[in-house]
Amino acid sequence: MAVHTSVIKRHQQSLKRRARNIETKSKLRTLIKKTRQAIDSKSPENASIQLRAVNKALSKAVSKGIIKNNTGSRWLSRLSRAAAKISTAG
Repeated sequence: MAVHTSVIKRHQQSLKRRARNIETKSKLRTLIKKTRQAIDSKSPENASIQLRAVNKALSKAVSKGIIKNNTGSRWLSRLSRAAAKISTAG
C-alpha cells in the first residue's frame, strides 16, 4: 500500500464501511431467519410482526446501498408470500 495520507485514510474508511456492512447483513439474515421460524410455526400474528421488522431493515439496507433494490424486494416478496399462505390457510 502507498504511504500517502489520502490512501491511508481511504483504507481506514473502507475497513469501517466493510465492518458496518457485514454487521447489517448479519442482522438482516437473523431477522429473516426469525421470520421463517415464525412462518414455520404457523403463527400469523407473530409472522406479521417479524415481517414488518424485516421490511424496515431491508428498506434501510437498500437505502444505504448495502444490498441492491431488487435483492431486497425479492427477499421481502418471498417472505410475504409464505406468510400469506399461513394466514389464509389458518
